[in-house]
Amino acid sequence: MNDLQIKGNWNELKGKLKQEYSQLTEDDVTMVEGKEDELFGRLQKKLGKTKEEIINELKNL
Repeated sequence: MNDLQIKGNWNELKGKLKQEYSQLTEDDVTMVEGKEDELFGRLQKKLGKTKEEIINELKNL
């Protein structure tokens, strides 16, 4: 899954992330065009995982 696929499926993926990690809020998973790094930074801080680990989890959802 590349960045384009993540963007296209984001609404579905963010729902799955919120189910998997109940501590995530809507603000944590809000993706704004051009601010993907900010999104991954929020997820990294909240989940204690690297960007690569998060991307791998997204691929497996």
